[in-house]
Amino acid sequence: MTMSGKMRASLRAECNRLQATVHVGKEGLTPSLRKSLDDALRTHELVKVVLNRSVDVTAKAAATELAIAVNAEVIQTIGKTATLYRQNPEIEGKKGDLPPWRR
Repeated sequence: MTMSGKMRASLRAECNRLQATVHVGKEGLTPSLRKSLDDALRTHELVKVVLNRSVDVTAKAAATELAIAVNAEVIQTIGKTATLYRQNPEIEGKKGDLPPWRR
């Protein structure tokens, strides 16, 4: 599924309010980190990932690798922070409900 520019811009605006859910430590992109990210995306759909200063990979490269690993889309990367999105059709929501990342 390719995301429309309007949808991506809307999600990018939401990124400002998000707290970081996943933190990449000095161990880097471990299988347990991917599992944590997968779980966070399943429940929140939009997840902010922060890389520790000691991580030796760029945020852009880490975001791309993580997005591929968990079948998500990179919304934006700024500094050592990346935001990923993966829609979960199982999350029920009525018209007018808050999106899952704001609940």
